[in-house]
Amino acid sequence: MSSVKNSIRKILIANRGEIACRVMRTARDLGIRTVAVYSEADADAPHVQMADEAVLIGASPVGQSYLVAEKILDAAKQTGADAIHPGYGFLSENAEFSATVEKAGLTFIGPTAEAIDLMGNKAAAKRRMIEAGVPCVPGYEGEDQSDKVLLAEGKKIGFPVMVKAAAGGGGRGMRLVDGADGLEAAISTARSEAENAFGSGELILEKAIVKPRHVEIQVFADTHGNTIHLGERDCSVQRRHQKVIEEAPCPVMTDTLRADMGNAAVEAAKSINYRGAGTVEFLLDADGSFYFLEMNTRLQVEHPVTEEVTGLDLVALQIKVAEGDTLGLMQDDVTLSGHSIEVRLYAEDTTNGFLPSTGTVACFEQVARDGVRYDTGIRGGQDITPFYDPMIAKLITTGPTREAARKLMVEALTDTALFGPKTNRDFLIACLEKGDFISGDFSTAFIAENFTEAELAAPEADATALAILAVRHFICDHQQARARAMNVPQGLVNFTSDDALRTPYKLAIGEDETSLSVRSKKPRHYSVHIGDEVIDLTIEAHSGTHMVLAGNGQQFTSQAYLHGETLFATIDGASYRCSNMLMRNAAAEETGDGSKVTAPMHGKIIDLFVKKGDAISVGDRLAIIEAMKMQHEILASVDGTVDDVLVVADAQVAADDLMISIDTGEE
Repeated sequence: MSSVKNSIRKILIANRGEIACRVMRTARDLGIRTVAVYSEADADAPHVQMADEAVLIGASPVGQSYLVAEKILDAAKQTGADAIHPGYGFLSENAEFSATVEKAGLTFIGPTAEAIDLMGNKAAAKRRMIEAGVPCVPGYEGEDQSDKVLLAEGKKIGFPVMVKAAAGGGGRGMRLVDGADGLEAAISTARSEAENAFGSGELILEKAIVKPRHVEIQVFADTHGNTIHLGERDCSVQRRHQKVIEEAPCPVMTDTLRADMGNAAVEAAKSINYRGAGTVEFLLDADGSFYFLEMNTRLQVEHPVTEEVTGLDLVALQIKVAEGDTLGLMQDDVTLSGHSIEVRLYAEDTTNGFLPSTGTVACFEQVARDGVRYDTGIRGGQDITPFYDPMIAKLITTGPTREAARKLMVEALTDTALFGPKTNRDFLIACLEKGDFISGDFSTAFIAENFTEAELAAPEADATALAILAVRHFICDHQQARARAMNVPQGLVNFTSDDALRTPYKLAIGEDETSLSVRSKKPRHYSVHIGDEVIDLTIEAHSGTHMVLAGNGQQFTSQAYLHGETLFATIDGASYRCSNMLMRNAAAEETGDGSKVTAPMHGKIIDLFVKKGDAISVGDRLAIIEAMKMQHEILASVDGTVDDVLVVADAQVAADDLMISIDTGEE
């Protein structure tokens, strides 16, 4: 192959989120301008703000925006882009899109349409790999798709057998069958699922490799006949056949095995005249045998770990190849140094089958430390919508050894403040601290073998956790109070003319509510009363959302953020969300009609004159608050009936705390 040198001046990224931002960072370093495309849901997304230009391409659903090739090509024409980078997902492995881009006279930063088409069908890809001498799992990939033939071939292969959709990926259209009696149903279900997901019901059958590792080789090819590999990544920690944790190099890799797998991957790429970045995925058996699984004709989600251990910018290499240049690397130039681990931070509920979660990212504070890298397209205040993949960010750590990278990852996850939708952050920490992961002795069955339903359940808050949550809520309350009433001296935050107050709380976590109180007699020292138990806590360090507390001879690391009436918090890597049912901030509930009585300032409730059910009239005394050594009467401004009293005598309140609600009888 040969190619004419083609200097790229402006790249349109036909994608969104973290991969769009990732491509833009490299393009900016290379002096190349960028164009973002976005749907209505992504109008304020970081990738839109990061680009030099941005074009709206449609409504939020992907079928009306990111998957509409014509709209993307129109955006390229409108902005004068001369190249398109597809990222991953969406149209990245769509052969027709690649061909259309090139036909329009634009540079497609990826492989040829022919290579995408061939490797996009597992049956055709496997047939080609067998021809090229690449080790493949014994199975059936024939054109006769009748139930009769598939049933016969399955029995011939022997059980357990894997039924797979020939098109697509991500675990859809895939079924593991342990015996002949379950094969017919698995074929029917997999075919139906494949037709719905990929528009093709074609299936292949493969001998199931029991407890393999999932190991992939990163390959790169230019248009001058040079094809090399950049080592391997281990992607064995998966749920629903989707990767959760990836690392480079593979923990059980040897020099000989790497050379053999690398050579097989290079031969696979050469056999289809490949160009650009690609990944050849293998199943690695416990005896060292490996088998071709599939080839991804694009940049992978987990490419950062390869970048970290090779020191190479894979996006820069993609652009270099797309411009018709040589790789500038020979196989002997590739060296691996250190170890890198990547985790995928998903908005998902690990306590409910890993179902996706949506909502506003209330707070996202990242760790700034050597060896820690975030690839993300999300920021605090942004919504996680139901329209797209629930991945919030990729967190990558790199160290001189695997154990150093693992420990750093646990620390980085623990210190990452990520609050709003439910996430898999706690689950990732649990994975990293399992003995099998630490030893490196695991397979694709890792999650099933290491987690019970009880271990995936939400953590229960014991007395110490409740005490920490109460202190964190107490401090957040008073930080907000000071922000609203700057004239309240610091010394009055926890004190009155009497002595240190005990501020009552009723913390609701799920359906459980616990009454307790917080008392601070001197700065950074707190006593929490839970029934007859008293827990003393001392703040040893506090910066932003991060806090280190000590109590009962132990030290605790916590992140916390108060968003509206919800306190999001972590304690040593375990996540909690709770609300104070007694002293809720009423800002979101303020109606302005007098039915919501709020505290006018920070102070102490000296007396209450009403209870639930009392009839009141305008001017009636409701309560007295002491503040700045003065007493202030709270009077009713409407007629009605007391609907609820949310404070008690001797309680401390912050400005705008909801105290009393009144039913005025008006709708």
